[in-house]
Amino acid sequence: THRPRAVVSADLARWVPGEFTGGGLARQIYRRGTGPGVIVIHEVPGITPSVTAFADDVADAGFTVVMPSLVGRPGRAVTARYSAAVMARVCVAREFTTWATGRTSPITLFLQDLARSLHAECGGPGVGAVGMCFSGGFALGMMLDGHVAAPVLSQPSLPLAIGRRRSADLNLSPADLAEVKTRVSQGCPVMGLRFDRDRLTGTRFASLRRELGDGFLALEYRSANASDHSVLTEQRVEAAVAEVIAFLRRRLVV
Repeated sequence: THRPRAVVSADLARWVPGEFTGGGLARQIYRRGTGPGVIVIHEVPGITPSVTAFADDVADAGFTVVMPSLVGRPGRAVTARYSAAVMARVCVAREFTTWATGRTSPITLFLQDLARSLHAECGGPGVGAVGMCFSGGFALGMMLDGHVAAPVLSQPSLPLAIGRRRSADLNLSPADLAEVKTRVSQGCPVMGLRFDRDRLTGTRFASLRRELGDGFLALEYRSANASDHSVLTEQRVEAAVAEVIAFLRRRLVV
């Protein structure tokens, strides 16, 4: 279901606003481009100018890009205070499993429906899903119904990496993890990106290597400092952006 909404930022001026309802939730979305479908899921604190810049690059590369707004105010720039306020809301929102291990975030049902709708419209072998930070692991949950053919996990950070168990958790229930492993074994690889000193990703890359084997394509970049986190946006690595676009082309362009 789509309903028009006002554009709130000059950075989003080229994007068509609307609303999508799925999985029992309604969320604002922004759309731009033509070609195979790709869903770009923002990090905390929301659809910032740097997230939009990355999504613009994907659209300009020949894809139909949809950005759902899950938290925050679309178009607002990152500040420490804004990020902290949004993260506090994420921690108590029922659609995100911020603390629990062995559970799939409920928001993935909305994202699966969005992927299904976009795939039905755009066709091809499937759609891409690029998650970042708190949404990084959502691309795994979106693989479950078969419409996502190019999952990308950039600095996956849920559940919060506090303690050994949470640091290793993939934000999936055991049954959903088994289904993801089946999809990977059938030929759907998963790309992951992170800075090598990023503590927010915990030990998830080790978990992904163990669970997915050669089906996990890990790209790790040297940190300039310990605070480096956002590979595709705030601390953008141009080579990483190029790798993601190349992966989307290999998987989605017939």
